[in-house]
Amino acid sequence: MAFWVYKFMLLSQIESPKDLQGLDISQLTVLSQEIRDFLIHSISQTGGHLASNLGVVELTLALHAVFDVPLDKIIWDVGHQSYIHKILTGRAKDFNTLRKLDGLSGFPKSKESPCDAFDTGHSSTAISAALGFCAARDLQGGSHSVIAVVGDGSMTGGLVYEGLNNAGRSNTDLLVVLNDNQMSISKNVGAVSRHLSDIRSAPFYTRAKRDVRKFLTGLPFLAKWIEKTKDTIKFMLIPGVLFEELGFQYFGPVDGHDLEALIRMLQKLRKIKGPVLLHVVTKKGKGFSHAEKSPWDYHGVESFDPNTGEPNTVSAGTSYTDVFSEALLGLAEHQSNLVAVTAAMSDNTGLNGFQKTYPKRFYDVGIAEAHAVTFAAGMAKAGAIPVVAVYSSFLQRAYDQILHDVCVQNLHVIFAVDRAGLVGPDGETHQGLFDLSFLAHMPNMTIMAPKNKTELSDMLKYGVMEHNGPVAIRYPRGVATNVLSDKRTTILLGCAETIEKGENIAIVSVGSMIEIALLAVESLKNQGYKPSLYNARFVKPLDYKLAKQLQDYSYVFILEDNVYTGGYGERLWALMGNENSTTLPFFKVFAFPDKFIEHGSREELFKRYALDSTGVVAKMLENLKGVEKLE
Repeated sequence: MAFWVYKFMLLSQIESPKDLQGLDISQLTVLSQEIRDFLIHSISQTGGHLASNLGVVELTLALHAVFDVPLDKIIWDVGHQSYIHKILTGRAKDFNTLRKLDGLSGFPKSKESPCDAFDTGHSSTAISAALGFCAARDLQGGSHSVIAVVGDGSMTGGLVYEGLNNAGRSNTDLLVVLNDNQMSISKNVGAVSRHLSDIRSAPFYTRAKRDVRKFLTGLPFLAKWIEKTKDTIKFMLIPGVLFEELGFQYFGPVDGHDLEALIRMLQKLRKIKGPVLLHVVTKKGKGFSHAEKSPWDYHGVESFDPNTGEPNTVSAGTSYTDVFSEALLGLAEHQSNLVAVTAAMSDNTGLNGFQKTYPKRFYDVGIAEAHAVTFAAGMAKAGAIPVVAVYSSFLQRAYDQILHDVCVQNLHVIFAVDRAGLVGPDGETHQGLFDLSFLAHMPNMTIMAPKNKTELSDMLKYGVMEHNGPVAIRYPRGVATNVLSDKRTTILLGCAETIEKGENIAIVSVGSMIEIALLAVESLKNQGYKPSLYNARFVKPLDYKLAKQLQDYSYVFILEDNVYTGGYGERLWALMGNENSTTLPFFKVFAFPDKFIEHGSREELFKRYALDSTGVVAKMLENLKGVEKLE
């Protein structure tokens, strides 16, 4: 608290956007520096999205200085750049809880503050959502402003253009701010475009354009010539011609770190009717030299030393992503038609090495998961073997393409589903708890979950070299376990693996839940029980032989890091019920409830939902009544 009060004298006085109204440009400039210092200090302790927030300090200040939030609505695309917005809307005092259990979310959350107009987390959604706000406002006779802030990376997503196309035809009052975080404004067009923006944002320009259009209505031949000449000039001089053609009035580029210019421009644009797009150029990582040099390294960070930029903790070991990366490179060496596809996540999904080694076989399609999947389907149909590396929560965005373009044709596309299960601090929009459910009901789809890093390599080899058809291999975030590394049996389609044979009690583990399952087995043994342990391996197809064996047990426990609904356990129980004519065993699934799981560390969340070893064992013992113990 002392650091907050004495280090940031001006920022400590800001409790709501209204406190900005009495500040002049020099004070706002000081405030922007205090905010940067505060962000670096705070995120160095909690971790979070650093570079993207440092790049929008002045832009956020300008928006709040001009618009009246929460009456006016600001929709942040993705939302990882909304930290300054949170600071200015009364939540700076809580930043020590950022991304922690029951603390501040790293993304906009309307339940946190009425200033967060719309919950976001995935890219390219803001324009569509903002247009919805505009439609509701117009329907209700409102007059407040609606602003969508969209990063240039999100412009690779198709939903952006669906929103732009619809908004441009709507003629509603909407401001889209394009946050372009490239290195600088292009010098050859900067001066001209700024001059054009100043002229076009002046009231007389809007009136003149309306009056001329009205006059030309009676002179169609002259109007056609003038329109053609105007289009030629636009294509030569105006970088935003695409947006103009979609029905937006384009302004910019504007220096996103020039507070005075931003405020002046936003004040003008606020009065202009119809859909407007403001192009703002910012520098990702602005004000922190380490982030400026390597913005992607500081996109999402763990805690770090603010002086050196070095992380405070060293990785405890090889991650599942690293294992996948190495295994894919090994397969590519012998399989010349193996290709890799990513949706703007080459580093995070472990494809950097593949890109460097096989640049002609690597494809980054931008933030466009739906396109990535259908693109891969086309390559598979033409004889290539595509591996699509994607986060579990982002794969949801391509649901129809997986079903319609891959599964219907039974195409050999491999989905490397990273960050499956609990992700942790990023919360609801990023938890990978639904992939087993939404993939399992797709005909022709095969789903595997490795118990350790060795099995991940084996499953990838099986999926690429031996399988024919769509296959998904899902694995979690974090260090890859090597438990049971001596237990390496051949992977056969739809066959589970017997780890340990016991009596009366059966535990079936899905993927990385094996570590908790092993602890449970050991605890039950210490209590005098003799449980069996199975590694499911295949979530689809289900192992019919295992389902039959489980009918001989008195108690069956399933462990999976997926929601219960539509998961492995629910489907296995349905299979046993359909195939069984005798009494079924007691059957319990340890999985996440049918809800969106909040942010927090993986360890805290597993404990909260009683899915850690302590919670699992306690519930098992509670249910184990009348089971014969060892002599």
